[in-house]
Amino acid sequence: MRLEYFEMIDRITAVDETTLTADCLVPPAAGNPVFAGHMPGYPLMPGVLLIETMAQASGWLLLHRLNFTRMPLLASVKEAKLRSFVLPEASLQVEATLVHDGSGYAVTTGRITSNGKKVCEVELTLRALPFPTPELAAMVRDRARALGLPVAAPA
Repeated sequence: MRLEYFEMIDRITAVDETTLTADCLVPPAAGNPVFAGHMPGYPLMPGVLLIETMAQASGWLLLHRLNFTRMPLLASVKEAKLRSFVLPEASLQVEATLVHDGSGYAVTTGRITSNGKKVCEVELTLRALPFPTPELAAMVRDRARALGLPVAAPA
């Protein structure tokens, strides 16, 4: 994870048409501005960044399903449940599962575990829009390759 750049996913470990799994390593607290303010003397991964991690996993799943032709953006967060705290240097496993896809919107569920223990879960809605520029589409494909997500040549 590179929290300051909102790069939450470190490696995609598996993907099919309905499910994506990924691994993330929370960075150390030392020198990380996120932990300097959350919480001084007791650094915790902010819950909003855990939700962002599940949203990014859902986004990568949708990019894969859409063959990188459209860009998924977070539209709503529903039923977020934060079940335990996440400390710096925790190893996280993230899963995104497609619930519904249609009319330019998709509903997914996200789940994070750490060492087999439930950390959080959420229901998300994402909207797929055209990429605003070819350069952004190319950057997203490059990042997907770096994460281990298969990317077909653009059409």
